[in-house]
Amino acid sequence: MAGTRTLTLAAVMALGATGAKALDALVFQVVGNDAELTETIRNSSLLAETVRGEDRQDGDLFGAAQAEYGRLVGAMYAVGRYSPVVSVTIDGREAASIAPLNAPQDIRRIVVRVDPGPQFRFSHAQVAPILTGTELPDGFRAGEPAESGLIQDAVKAGIDRWRDLGFAKAETRGQRIAADHRAQTLSADVALSPGPRLRFGPVTVAGNERMSARRVEKIAGLPEGERFSPEELEASANRLRRTGIFSSVTLTEGTPVAPDLLPIEMTVVEQLTRRYSIGAEISSSEGASLTGYWLHRNLLGGGERLRVDAGVENIGAQNSGRDYNLGVTLERPATITADTTASVNAAVAKLDEEDYVSDSLTFGIGFSHIFSEELTGSVGLQYTYSDVSDDSGDYVFETVALPFGAIWDTRDDDLDATDGWYVNALATPWAGLGGTESGGQLTFDARTYYSFGTPRRLTLAGRVQGGQVFGPDPLDTPRNYLFYSGGGGTVRGQPYQSLGIYPDPSDPDFKIGGTAFLAASVEARVMVTENIGVVGFFDAGSVGVDDFTDTGEDYHSGAGIGIRYDTGVGPIRFDVAAPVSGGTGEGVQIYVGIGQAF
Repeated sequence: MAGTRTLTLAAVMALGATGAKALDALVFQVVGNDAELTETIRNSSLLAETVRGEDRQDGDLFGAAQAEYGRLVGAMYAVGRYSPVVSVTIDGREAASIAPLNAPQDIRRIVVRVDPGPQFRFSHAQVAPILTGTELPDGFRAGEPAESGLIQDAVKAGIDRWRDLGFAKAETRGQRIAADHRAQTLSADVALSPGPRLRFGPVTVAGNERMSARRVEKIAGLPEGERFSPEELEASANRLRRTGIFSSVTLTEGTPVAPDLLPIEMTVVEQLTRRYSIGAEISSSEGASLTGYWLHRNLLGGGERLRVDAGVENIGAQNSGRDYNLGVTLERPATITADTTASVNAAVAKLDEEDYVSDSLTFGIGFSHIFSEELTGSVGLQYTYSDVSDDSGDYVFETVALPFGAIWDTRDDDLDATDGWYVNALATPWAGLGGTESGGQLTFDARTYYSFGTPRRLTLAGRVQGGQVFGPDPLDTPRNYLFYSGGGGTVRGQPYQSLGIYPDPSDPDFKIGGTAFLAASVEARVMVTENIGVVGFFDAGSVGVDDFTDTGEDYHSGAGIGIRYDTGVGPIRFDVAAPVSGGTGEGVQIYVGIGQAF
């Protein structure tokens, strides 16, 4: 057919569904031979969507065929075609002429023919009144293609700007949209009604069962009496969602009361209060790690979160014994401010490492504050007692620390990031008690991600970690503040914590952690199929006793390849790595876990 682009979807592509009868072909014919327009029609087609679906029946095809007219006319309006002609035939009969009671039982061939007609352009494009600073779509002006979506976007931009300045009830007052088919133009004139400027009024809470309404309001932190702001409304909803207590949060604007007060109804649906999780990771050198937690989301009815964590690590490790840890944390949101969470915690741990054995006890209180969706700050007060034994003797370290730091996180996914960056910086000054010396530790962890392809087939990921201890010598520093390198969290291919320092030159077997640390990792992640990816990586790390930017010759590196399987929740990780440089390891190391390495 001259001037007509024909596209056939072989029905065999999606006809494995149980009970589906044979459909030989779904054919699209588009007048004008426009490839981009043909693709738009195919992507908008309800028939194409139905053919690809599972458990399809011929009755579904008939219903989709009758609905195809409206679907495709709307698609043509969206690209500025206001005189389209759409025909849908089922085995030669026009679908619109077939009565529902006479629906065909056996459909063999469907032909969708579209004559999109000419593209219309705006002769007039106006939304009024609008405020200074309103950003209307670039194409919403006379002479540009009259896409219907541009009108909708322009109206939304106008209303959103009014709402941003407190006019919560801004709406469309009227519209005149007329198409001139002879001139092939469209005139669009939309009138807005901003309404009065409003302030946040009384708040009511609905749907709460165990959670107290007063605490729901406190956590939401809606500034009653202040000027209405959509941003504040969304921030309040996000605060409630962050607690993890609710499966659904809806904030509804009511009818204004008094002269300028806007009531807000908060409707929540509470989740089950208890939750538990179990996780495992395996490494050929570090052995297996089993971790788990039990969580109560709303312990006292005010949003308090009680979490108990437990873990057994280094099970079957090559060069160390098992590590045990148990911790309890109680958090209370909306303490001091709506964006501040207070916490108390206690933990005990027994570490049986290659170079030392430690029994420790920790108590702490802390506050974390969310400054924005991307930036979080924290500060705490922590007491730690540890009893350590190593080749140099027995030590007792007792400290009171003041850790404070910030996290800047713009990643699109915590477990499988493809874009953005992550920076975690923490400073921990401590005061020594008894015979323990005072000092401080500074650490940072910076990561970045960049992806190529559509969909994103290649992701480049980079990470830099570093740390420095200030004050005491390594032997006088609490062991939990010293740094090692090697293993899944630092340098893959090198044994776990295989790189440290040797404080006694006469004893080459006596090793402890260093007071300076720097490591870097790069990865190239390629998706081979929708769910399977391959990864190549290189890691390097160094440990010393001076500044972390000058850690001397204590350096090692490793490289390897890995496979990722996307489960929908997070990828399952399988990495194989070997040493590249340094004298701390040999042979191949294997790592298995959930989520990307970083």
